[in-house]
Parts: sequence; C-alpha cells; structure tokens
Amino acid sequence: MPDIRIATEDDGRHGRYIAHVDNIPDEAELTFTHRGPDLISADHTGAPDALRGTGAARALVDYLIADARARGFRIIPLCPYVRAQYQKYPDWQDVMTVAPGEMPRIRAPRSE
Repeated sequence: MPDIRIATEDDGRHGRYIAHVDNIPDEAELTFTHRGPDLISADHTGAPDALRGTGAARALVDYLIADARARGFRIIPLCPYVRAQYQKYPDWQDVMTVAPGEMPRIRAPRSE
C-alpha cells in the first residue's frame, strides 16, 4: 500500500481534503461546503487516473469521517462516492445526516 498523506484547505465556506501519494505528482480531492454550524456537505470526490487503485479516494473518505468525529460536525453525503462507501460502513451513521442508502437533500434558502 502506498504512503498517502492528507492535507486540508478550508476558507470558512468551502474546503477540500487533498491526498498526495508518494512518487505521484497528481492529487486526489474531496470537496466540501459548510452548510451551517457543525454541518458540512461532502460534495465531490475525484482522483485522476494516475491515482486510481492507490486507495487515495478511500483514504479521503476515512479522513472525513475521522475529522467529523474529532471535531463534532455532521455530514450531508451529496457525493456519490461518499454515499457508496457509507452503504458499506453503516456505522458512520453517527456523523451522517441521513441513513445508509437514503438520498440527502439540500433545502434552498427561504426567500422573504
């Protein structure tokens, strides 16, 4: 298994977890959006062809789950890859906003 390092970028509204794998210049990412106090949406997980099969995408999701548990936030799993992994690991329900297999929804802000 290659050595995978995860970094985080977060501007307070949007962010991403970034996976770097030894000897591969490309990076994989899992993007997220802050949706409210202690709530984010996992929006997209992407890995270029050079990182496919390295475990980088799965490492990003594992890091997301660990980060949510450590910092006390919940996750709206919009990303299809995150949802697919969640179905395999229903014990993640403690940090998710929906049950495994349930499709999450984002409510539009109410106009006044």
